[in-house]
Amino acid sequence: MVQRNRHWRFISGSLALGALMVSWSTASAADQAPSAPSSDAKICLNCHKPQTGNLRGHWESVAMKSSSIQLKIDDRSEILKFDKSKLQVLNTNEKGDVEKQLRGIKKGHEVRIEYTEKDGAKYAQLVSSKPPVKLTDAEKVSTGEVEKLVAQGPQKGKYTLIDSRPGPKFKEGAIPTAISLPFPMFDKLVDRLPADKNSLVIFYCSGVTCNMSPGSLQKAKKLGYTNVKVFVDGMPEWFNKHYGVTLAKDFKEAYKDMPFVLLDTRKPAEAEKGFIPGAVGFPAVDAKSLKSLPDMKMKAPIIVYDADGKGNAASVAAKIAEAGYVNVVVLRDGYAGWEQAQLPVANGKLATKIVYVPKPKPGEVAVEEFRKYLTAIPADTILVDVRLPDELKEGTIKGSMNIPAAEIDQSLAKLPKDKKIVTYCNTGTQAEMAYHTLKAKGYTNIGFLNAKVYFDEGEIEITK
Repeated sequence: MVQRNRHWRFISGSLALGALMVSWSTASAADQAPSAPSSDAKICLNCHKPQTGNLRGHWESVAMKSSSIQLKIDDRSEILKFDKSKLQVLNTNEKGDVEKQLRGIKKGHEVRIEYTEKDGAKYAQLVSSKPPVKLTDAEKVSTGEVEKLVAQGPQKGKYTLIDSRPGPKFKEGAIPTAISLPFPMFDKLVDRLPADKNSLVIFYCSGVTCNMSPGSLQKAKKLGYTNVKVFVDGMPEWFNKHYGVTLAKDFKEAYKDMPFVLLDTRKPAEAEKGFIPGAVGFPAVDAKSLKSLPDMKMKAPIIVYDADGKGNAASVAAKIAEAGYVNVVVLRDGYAGWEQAQLPVANGKLATKIVYVPKPKPGEVAVEEFRKYLTAIPADTILVDVRLPDELKEGTIKGSMNIPAAEIDQSLAKLPKDKKIVTYCNTGTQAEMAYHTLKAKGYTNIGFLNAKVYFDEGEIEITK
């Protein structure tokens, strides 16, 4: 028998947002399939026009067992089937083997998928992973060069650093000293460019495949700017090594629907007189305090502030980033900026324990809720095992129905809409795809288990 910890492992609790695993029993109107879904993610529309028979969005996952792809387009997911022998995959590091090519595409990467439709299902014919932007060496600036300039500051370094991403992304966190000039608004905000057209101007955006900073460079050249460059690696690379910055009021707006960790670096006596609700006292960085942070793999946004942005928040954030944490952001106007924006404050003892819960995916069933089905499945619920029939030899949950994920759109007659429908598999990948397939077919009372399920000599183990 395989020895494993037979506990249902599930993180609970939250910080500031109170983000708990939500009940999936009845999907809200916002969780239902849109009547006229866009074929392209909003960010893609900054540089591309929609094309018939094409989808543009961010890569979510691939399930080779069900020959299915999940593509994220803003707030919704598209599920496409494919024939491995006919699918063409472009612009990946892997060559020849389709499975390796598909598995080599990183989650969140921009892709374009050409497809055909048959019997109400989309079939991918071509997957094109967005390639790196093409610029000359003279048009590019390295991470090291940007680091040196930021350390000097705009006046001493004689540069203007411009964030070409949409405004909401800038508010989540930007490179220190950067100003916002979103590429989609470039022509309306050219007054944000420096008056001296011979001065150094550096644009950046969302990484090596993002076209917004190269597009801004070309527009600036047409306006007569002679010393313009692009920090191609952009915000993703900066966040891998350094902290970003934002204003207190922008933080409040940008993270209103996002769980995060909030650290107050002031001394307790000062912080207790007034602090941002949900903050945890974190005046110094050492081995013990670093261990109190969420697991690095969770990539939790870590927001750090002091009195006014001139205290120790930057040094604390720098040490956290140096330890390997990403998405670290400093409020550059600190608690003073929060007060100036007339936002709610708290006083008294600050929390000492950091608790972070990632925001659940739409339709995700809490492990504790799913656990009840091992004892008995309610009469109003259909539990669907979406694995292949051969996989059922490992075991299955008593009372569940087996419909492979790739066949669920052909088995709707077995799934009445007046019942709750919950899907599961070994990893959660196919279960989520089946959920989105049913959602696209008009099902609203549905959910899926986003967890690993092990069947071991009659026992069932679930790990998050």
